[in-house]
Amino acid sequence: MRFGRYYEEFEVGDVYRHWPGKTVTEADDHLFCLLTMNHHPLHLDAHYARTATEFGRNVVVGNYVYSLLLGMSVADVSGKAIANLEVESLRHVAPTFHGDTIYGETTVLDKRESGSKPDRGVVAVETRGYNQDGTLVCVFRRKVMVPKQGLAAGADGRDPERPSFPEPASR
Repeated sequence: MRFGRYYEEFEVGDVYRHWPGKTVTEADDHLFCLLTMNHHPLHLDAHYARTATEFGRNVVVGNYVYSLLLGMSVADVSGKAIANLEVESLRHVAPTFHGDTIYGETTVLDKRESGSKPDRGVVAVETRGYNQDGTLVCVFRRKVMVPKQGLAAGADGRDPERPSFPEPASR
């Protein structure tokens, strides 16, 4: 099973559709808000949202939607990453509500070899998140540093695909 890609495996213009999607529950949203200390009533107070906002219901906190899409993209994009270098832009295009299902896809925008380390390169991608109706809800661009194939194995001889997988004590 693939988990991330080496530099050579990225091609400008490729699109990776992340699967499965994730249905956002009220509990997901509230837990994320509480963990991050975002106590805005738009996200936590159904009465406030119903009576004092244009949406008439709670809106899922945008950083949860972003985090969800980022997580969805790891297996396809940054599973082998040496470093996430930057988030260049982040736009919340439409609201997400409790019960919406989020799907994501990532397009490779650019790639370049590292100027200082020959064993790696930098890949620029754009990730878009859609709800179950196909409405674009979030889009962001980021740059990821990834290893080159064949140069990723360490001197210790560990399998670069599973560097932390232990050797069985007995076979």
